[in-house]
Amino acid sequence: MKNSDPDLSLFTYADEIICGVDEAGRGPLAGPVFAAAVMLDPERPITGLRDSKKLSAERREILAEQIKSNALAWSIAQCSEAEIDKLNILQATMLAMRRAVEGLSKLPTLALIDGNRCPVLNIRAEAIIKGDDKVQAISAASILAKTARDAALQVLHAQYPQYAFDQHKGYPTALHMERLRLHGVSPVHRKSYAPVRALLAANLDSSSS
Repeated sequence: MKNSDPDLSLFTYADEIICGVDEAGRGPLAGPVFAAAVMLDPERPITGLRDSKKLSAERREILAEQIKSNALAWSIAQCSEAEIDKLNILQATMLAMRRAVEGLSKLPTLALIDGNRCPVLNIRAEAIIKGDDKVQAISAASILAKTARDAALQVLHAQYPQYAFDQHKGYPTALHMERLRLHGVSPVHRKSYAPVRALLAANLDSSSS
């Protein structure tokens, strides 16, 4: 969101107490999926909020600290690799979002969700496609979810340095696939994802032949 762009929520949801909700980490082959919920304080605006993918890592970290300091309430939640494999990534993402909203210290009246689907919540929810560039509260949630997940992948890198999680953050890059084939599937890989599942099947076939 450019600083000159209007915040959709200021005009469309003026009578609501809103929280923005977004996720990070649906596509990677490893690590949890994260979600965040943020209730911004109109009296303490934060400059430069936009879709976290359009910000540098350094800028995201700076904004994340500002969000945590200035927001009325914020919450970060996750679903583990095991939950993703059990539920599927869509349902795990919805569960992480619900956990994030339920973790807020203040109660909103409306949750604005980035994307085209809403989790089951005890409050009203509305999905907004590309909401992370239209609603500043969703932009803020996007930034918190992304920075939290990146930090978690640094921890996984320390535990499993052979996979280079610090470089690809679990996404199916050429480097990640090379390390997967070389070192096999780790406990933090999502075994229900096709590339990981295929590698497990190939290893099983080779060991039984």
